[in-house]
Amino acid sequence: MSKYLSWMARETKSKWWNDSADFKELEIAISDGAVGVTTNPVLVCRTLYDDPDFWKPYLQGIQPDLSLADRIEEIIRRVTVAVADRMASFYVNNNDGYVCAQVDPSKASDRDAMLAMAKRLHNWAPNIAVKLPVTKAGLDVLEECVAEGITVAATVSFTLPQVLAVARRYEKGIIRCSKAGITPGRCFAVIMVGRIDDYIRDVVRDNDIEGIYETDIIQCGSAIMKRAIALFKKEGYSATLMPAGKRGAYHVTDLSGAGVTFSIHPKIQKLTETVAEPFVERWEEDIDSEVIERLCTCEQFVKAYDADGMKEEEFITYGVVQKTLAQFTENWNKIGQFRID
Repeated sequence: MSKYLSWMARETKSKWWNDSADFKELEIAISDGAVGVTTNPVLVCRTLYDDPDFWKPYLQGIQPDLSLADRIEEIIRRVTVAVADRMASFYVNNNDGYVCAQVDPSKASDRDAMLAMAKRLHNWAPNIAVKLPVTKAGLDVLEECVAEGITVAATVSFTLPQVLAVARRYEKGIIRCSKAGITPGRCFAVIMVGRIDDYIRDVVRDNDIEGIYETDIIQCGSAIMKRAIALFKKEGYSATLMPAGKRGAYHVTDLSGAGVTFSIHPKIQKLTETVAEPFVERWEEDIDSEVIERLCTCEQFVKAYDADGMKEEEFITYGVVQKTLAQFTENWNKIGQFRID
């Protein structure tokens, strides 16, 4: 049990989702205040292979002659729908309880394929949040989905330019949706705060950039998210920011209290159990200007931190975007190899 997460959920404006499709982990998270579930190909793959006996009954009856792509989608559908059923009461009673379902990560530049799949995923359950990559093509599909009333989560996202693009596209989709007389869905704009830390660390080491310390690097994601929170508030954007991909409890404590929805993996949930009382909100505390100054000697951090650091067509070429899409695709294909019988 995490007193810190319970406090955050009960006493602050922050909400949080369980970053795992594992049912045992989910029950613990719910007891600590979780109101939604994040899944992606890595998480679905992990729960299948970690607990195959639990999932095999859910997967019985899948036709053996399905194509590999259809088989993967059907396995993910059954896992996701099971989790969505568990969270349905949160959706009905509080407009929470969303469960993510991600489009094929190998199609991150294919608008037609992503849009068709997004519509299928949306129909799996009323509390599905369709995950789309923040590439230019993914943004086009996101706007189309929003215009049709589909709730979306914008993923494979690490930078301020990406979440600002998501926010603008969501506003455009809302206008189109309202003109069509459709109730808009919600939009969750992800920044994978720990993954951007990892990426900047690799860049700093590989380029032998002097003067940037590990204590600076582990603040990259928090600095980007804090800037995003301020700009979303200033511009009045409707999308909900979602800090994800954390590497330590500090990624929660740095940002808790803000009107965001966290995605928190069970390993990080466990780490928050050691946070000392009294608990305080720190989301309005600025990152030290000297830390930012040192980080800005790394061009890849500047691209992530500046509002105009990248254009939409550059998102797919950003290093950590490609790395994450590759990891997601690898796990997507591994799901197809899971033995049901």
